[in-house]
Amino acid sequence: MALKHNFRKLVIWQEARELVKITYSITEKFPKTEIYGLSNQLQRCSVSIASNIAEGSARNSNKHFVQYLETALGSCFEYETQLICAFDLKYINNEVFEEIEKNIQKIQAMISNFKNTLK
Repeated sequence: MALKHNFRKLVIWQEARELVKITYSITEKFPKTEIYGLSNQLQRCSVSIASNIAEGSARNSNKHFVQYLETALGSCFEYETQLICAFDLKYINNEVFEEIEKNIQKIQAMISNFKNTLK
């Protein structure tokens, strides 16, 4: 099936995949009591960002793709909030927090810019 947008070639999808890898790496160090809490939430959020970009790329119109990008953007802000909580709880140090925060904010900007080009 020929897609209007090949999600594998989208830099935002590639960046989102990288976020998934980073997220799983840091959350494996969280306390075991968080396995169904903050660890799981961060993991699910990161996967949601990449998944919504991919799913949206399969839609027939830019209008529908934008809706999926908006969902992905919402997941980015949810992720950022959970990241702040993980930092507040001292599950991650300042260096890790700043690096991932920079990544998530970059993805947020990329999604916003891409949405604007599709409108």
